[in-house]
Amino acid sequence: MALLSLFAGVLVAGLAIPVAAFVGVTSNSMARGFEELPLELRETPIPQRSKVLAADGSLLTYFYSQNRQDVPLSKIAPVMQQAVVSIEDARFFEHGALDFEGTLRALVNNATDGRTQGGSSLTQQLVKNILVQQATTLEERRAATEKSPARKVRELKYAMSYEEKHSKQQILENYLNISYFGDGAYGVSAAAKHYFSVDAADLTLTQAATLAGLVKNPVEYDPVTYPENAMRRRNIVLSAMEAQGLLTRSVVQKAIAQPLGLKITRFSNGCVSTKAPFFCDYVRTYLLQDKSLGKTKDERLHTLETGGLVIKTTLEPTFQRAADKAVGNRVAPTDNAIGAQALVVPGTGAVRALAQSRPMGKNQKAGETYINYTVSKSLGGANGFQAGSTFKAFTAAAALEKGYPPSTYFNSPQTMTLSGYRNCSGDGFGPWNPQNSTGAGGFDMTRGLRQSVNTYFGQLERLVGLCSVTKMARKMGIQFERTQEVPAFTLGVVDVSVLDMAAAYATFPARGKYCTPLPVTLITNNKGETVKDYQPACEKVMKQATADSVNQILRGVQSPGGFGAALQLDKPSAAKTGTTNDNKAVWFMGYTPKLVNASMIAGANRDGHWKSLENQQLNGEYIGFSAVGGSSLAGPMWADTMRAIQDDLPYANFESPGSLGAAPSDTPRAPAKPDKKDKKGDRGGGGGGGDDRPGRGNGGGGGRGNDD
Repeated sequence: MALLSLFAGVLVAGLAIPVAAFVGVTSNSMARGFEELPLELRETPIPQRSKVLAADGSLLTYFYSQNRQDVPLSKIAPVMQQAVVSIEDARFFEHGALDFEGTLRALVNNATDGRTQGGSSLTQQLVKNILVQQATTLEERRAATEKSPARKVRELKYAMSYEEKHSKQQILENYLNISYFGDGAYGVSAAAKHYFSVDAADLTLTQAATLAGLVKNPVEYDPVTYPENAMRRRNIVLSAMEAQGLLTRSVVQKAIAQPLGLKITRFSNGCVSTKAPFFCDYVRTYLLQDKSLGKTKDERLHTLETGGLVIKTTLEPTFQRAADKAVGNRVAPTDNAIGAQALVVPGTGAVRALAQSRPMGKNQKAGETYINYTVSKSLGGANGFQAGSTFKAFTAAAALEKGYPPSTYFNSPQTMTLSGYRNCSGDGFGPWNPQNSTGAGGFDMTRGLRQSVNTYFGQLERLVGLCSVTKMARKMGIQFERTQEVPAFTLGVVDVSVLDMAAAYATFPARGKYCTPLPVTLITNNKGETVKDYQPACEKVMKQATADSVNQILRGVQSPGGFGAALQLDKPSAAKTGTTNDNKAVWFMGYTPKLVNASMIAGANRDGHWKSLENQQLNGEYIGFSAVGGSSLAGPMWADTMRAIQDDLPYANFESPGSLGAAPSDTPRAPAKPDKKDKKGDRGGGGGGGDDRPGRGNGGGGGRGNDD
């Protein structure tokens, strides 16, 4: 007892502890270390979970390393405050930084017989938790958690300075927010929601007593794994509250008789179990590339998982559900095919939904995957898919932009040998032989694009210039290597993502304005302060008259006689179909003035190796050669989604095209009076475009043009 009195006197007098007085409790080096400690504890923010919201404010998921959301003391039930003080530090509001009686007894016992004993005040426990949170190295973590007098003394000094800077209410608030309550729940807010599905402000007596009992040992008293232990511990807390005069005997007896009453809420962490897993994955990857959230990827990840951010996305849940249902109804997860859709708003680039037929997960036998087939490789996706004849719209746009009118005419036979192409580097190409699958004749740009005539677009691309066509595609967000600037470019030989194609086509209803896909609109911190306000990144890449002319042409695909006539909506719409070589992918690029939906089905085995869609089963339906087409496979999937959401789309019409200016002098024009042979060919050409088989010579491969 003499040693106890001596040490108490030293602490009361100040924190300068003479080495001699400390002998028997600890070592000289520990005493010197005590004196050398900084006067104040360095305070740093504790990890907070980040919340990801859909556009309508509904929860999508959380990102966190520790599931914690701080709440002020005013939003923590008073009974919860009473319960934790009663069981952890009954004289908390009476003593200063130290509970001398408990702390010194623990120090002496721990030093003399090697056993550890409690006695830490709430402030000391808070200090310990702060030090644990701040530890970044193994050595720091050991120092913060070791069972030794040295750790106790370190906590004592920090606790005294901490109490000088903070009120008891602040300390209690911080303690309740930093404490671990087991089963992944950090802080009282997360614990209340996890174990009882209530807010911390609404905790009942028995619920509060259960949570207060967890702090001492969250594993041993875990009510999910060890409910009997948790109940015994809860009853100890209730008895402590009674002994301190906070509860009457009758209230305690009634509470002890109650069951635990757990109502578990699981907090998603990441994307797998969300309602839009691949959109969520896209958002996460997008933010991890945003340097405003940190200089390195690790810093950005730390910000996402600990910063307590509120991330508002562009996801529209109604659209996502419709797309998921449409894709799932057409392509099963275990099919040798992948169905995918991307929905984008023209004029802003806001991504409303991303859907694919293979769900997120690791069970490959069930068709699950972690590969995001809707986005580009740079955003964590696959290599992409050839888009076939959908690329012809880029050629048409390049031609219109140069002033070539929709009446630009070519005689387009079944097959042709074409030459005279040069890429943007000035490299020339040998002869290229595009060919149609059926039909031939004379076509203007309107009929040639609607019917996807390969030999027409081979000639139009040569007229406009291969470099002009590839530049137009790049300005519309399509990325590709210089080596892919080949004559067959207009037939869709470049691998692209569904999202990039949706954003590219959104340029047309946006009247020439291309917008980079945008999945996030706003990030705020846990105080509601703006961290970053994301604005659309848009650029005018073509004249309004050019875009309006493309819209007018592609509206014909949805009109009577067009490939997509059976897929019409109750609002104005336009579309372009696409089918690649060997029928490995089919596309339907359909849109209204307010929404673009890129719809695609590609043949692929479970390892992701591409294969033809011919003779495959799609959700139990056999697909023969004649059934493989943009409008016959991808089109109905597009219509399923769009018809489900068309009531949510505002009515808007496409603008009538203005003047493109004077046509170039070399504009090919239709013969004034086509001869009989031309008329016959015209009728044949009306049946559709052709099969874009691989080009010969230096032309490269191609995509099929007959997309009905």
